[in-house]
Amino acid sequence: MRKHHPKNERIKRKYFAYLEEAKRMNPSSVDQAAAAIEQFEASTNYRDFAAFNIEQARRFKRLLADAINPATGKPLAKATTYSRLMAVKAFFVWLAGQPGYKSSVTYPDTDYFNPSNNDGRIAKAVHEKPAPTLEQIRHVLGAMPAETDIEKRDRALIAFAILSGARADAMASMSLRHVDLARRTVFQDARDVRTKNRKTFTSTFFPVGDDIETVVADWIAFLTHEKLFGPDDPLFPATRIEVGATGYYEVAGFKRENWSNTTAIRRIFRKAFEGAGLPYFNPHGFRNTLGALGENVCKTPEEFKAWSQNLAHENVLTTFTSYGAVARDRQADILNGLNQAGGKIGAADGEPDEKTVQKVVAYLQKKAS
Repeated sequence: MRKHHPKNERIKRKYFAYLEEAKRMNPSSVDQAAAAIEQFEASTNYRDFAAFNIEQARRFKRLLADAINPATGKPLAKATTYSRLMAVKAFFVWLAGQPGYKSSVTYPDTDYFNPSNNDGRIAKAVHEKPAPTLEQIRHVLGAMPAETDIEKRDRALIAFAILSGARADAMASMSLRHVDLARRTVFQDARDVRTKNRKTFTSTFFPVGDDIETVVADWIAFLTHEKLFGPDDPLFPATRIEVGATGYYEVAGFKRENWSNTTAIRRIFRKAFEGAGLPYFNPHGFRNTLGALGENVCKTPEEFKAWSQNLAHENVLTTFTSYGAVARDRQADILNGLNQAGGKIGAADGEPDEKTVQKVVAYLQKKAS
């Protein structure tokens, strides 16, 4: 059975170079696009892309609709199907402008990769993201042991995640010099730190409690004074594994190297939450916690904008829509409270005051423009 088409492979390499160099996509996103295109090729028995027709697009949509997720045994999620269809469509839109394909691939034909409107809405729906409360995180920190070097590191990692809002990959690649305890800041330098989209920015510690900040400060002091780590040494060093006296591999402290990926960090988070008798929350869930916390503690638009920037969000709406969704139970409390107040918002007489009206009008005008 055919496994590839030489001509297809050449044009795909050109497309992947276009995605990385021109569209500036990261390698993992390019890999996802490549996997979707490969799946489409398999559905056509690896026919030449120049032989494309709308029936191939229709068949591909049907195959995705009937596909089963091998991990769950259930049909593919609508979001997964949607992303694969859009990846293949984007490829054929690009292909329609390439020499040798213009006559066989037209832009209108690529629309046949579009899912139904209903499936598209389901795929793009915003779902409530699980996130721990600050009280749960504090409970986890209290339940974590801190006797050995590894235990101290793991506890400091959990504390730093909520104190800084840093992503897992960033924490895995940080050095001591990136944290300034005196100024209470974290400098995420994209030259050294694996930040999202390679942004360079400085963030300030979030106001989550002196007890949490002390855990991080004590850890840095331990590394600096007892382990004699320097500024260029890792903030969270990787575990050292050696053959022990029993002849088996054992944990033997840590080494002066950063983690190469986030696998160990996720394992630490899982162990910490399960050890505290709580469901597992991944590292990114802490950013959701901070987004929700910001909505509660920020009293002015300027304060929330600063909070949003501290999460490295260029647009404050990102914080609102992706991190700051109101939990369902809190949503019900708010609406019930409004109902008990007679459903009246604004001035004491039940009518919105002039300042509120002006703010709403200015917001709508800005949004319309």
